[in-house]
Amino acid sequence: MRKVVVTGLGIVTPLGIGVRRTWKRLLDGQCGILSIKERGPQFAALPSQVAGIVPEGKKEDGAWNAKELLNPGDERRMARFAQYAMVASEEALNDAGWTPKKEDDLEMTGVYIGSGIGSLDDVYDTTISYEKGGYRKVSPLFVPRLLINLAAGHVSMRFGFKGPNHAATTACTTGAHSIGDAARLIQFGDADVMIAGGAESCIHPLAIAGFSRARSLATNWNNKPAESSRPFDKDRAGFVIGEGAGVVVLEELEHAKKRGARIYARLAGYGLSSDAYHMTAPREDGHGPYLAMKNALRHAGIKPGAVDYINAHATSTSLGDAAENRAIKDLLLGEEGKQNASDINLSSTKGAIGHLLGAAGSVEAIFTVLGLHHNTLPPTLNLNNPGDPPEEFNCNYVANSAQEKQIDVALSNSFGFGGTNASLCFSKM
Repeated sequence: MRKVVVTGLGIVTPLGIGVRRTWKRLLDGQCGILSIKERGPQFAALPSQVAGIVPEGKKEDGAWNAKELLNPGDERRMARFAQYAMVASEEALNDAGWTPKKEDDLEMTGVYIGSGIGSLDDVYDTTISYEKGGYRKVSPLFVPRLLINLAAGHVSMRFGFKGPNHAATTACTTGAHSIGDAARLIQFGDADVMIAGGAESCIHPLAIAGFSRARSLATNWNNKPAESSRPFDKDRAGFVIGEGAGVVVLEELEHAKKRGARIYARLAGYGLSSDAYHMTAPREDGHGPYLAMKNALRHAGIKPGAVDYINAHATSTSLGDAAENRAIKDLLLGEEGKQNASDINLSSTKGAIGHLLGAAGSVEAIFTVLGLHHNTLPPTLNLNNPGDPPEEFNCNYVANSAQEKQIDVALSNSFGFGGTNASLCFSKM
């Protein structure tokens, strides 16, 4: 198999636009979760009134401004999730220094960007318009804005990439699946370079109502939004919905070396599994996540004891965090693993940005790569008392403050409704 490396990073999150700004704010312990009840009566009537919102303002301040960040006409043609994907892709490509012009290079460069839900706003607004005014109230751009694969489509059209053009939609595992699947396209020779990731923007009353009815969202911290996402904390009580995009440039190792590209990390392994259990709830023993991580390490040829850090999926739900914690300990403790739970380093960056659904896996993969590249463990915010029972939650969760640590191997976990699981294994070269 050909080796795959990461040579470019691009990001849009509730902490801001751009990798440098987002990473600094994350390490500084800042939070991008805000109250949304002032957005209107529909939001104010919801049980959960907090969300991870991409800040709006001036580009120079690291905030979202479509007029400054997009080309003329893009805002009309693209749904918001696709706009986020475009901006993150452009940053990643600039970061990688990959601006091919030769036909052979364009044919061997592909795009793999997915979304969990896509443009719920367009579905809702168009449904209302159609009910009121019929056929003529439906925009000719309705379907193109709606389709999840149009994020990848727009990126490939913008830059002329003629390689694989694909999109995953696997709920909250989408971003990780996109990166892992794209890496395999490189390994099998279908591309030399892949732009891969996930994007999401559905801070909409209908989405929040749906997740609330499923009893998935945090509702106890509406007056303290920055404290609402509490991975691994005993007072955790549901996830906080968020929006954004994360995109990486993946490249075949020799191709990257030949052009003198900076290499952040090697994507050494990719593991997938299914809980085969329940539509929304995880198995309590965490067997699905365990298999995904085990398979990622198997593909990488790396023993559990060599894992220095895990960026956990941990969304701040009671069952989910406990199941993943159990899976991680089952994998990393033992004969080929570590001797003590306190030697296991893991954190959930969702305390700072909330749960970005289809973008979560790719954004958190970027945080994992940056942690490995800078030898820094990003913090788990709002972790004041690790969850009950204490003897189960006894790892190093990097509570509230970043930690310096030599990181040579790291895992990034993502799990989704339907019991779908993925784990990405990154390593230094």
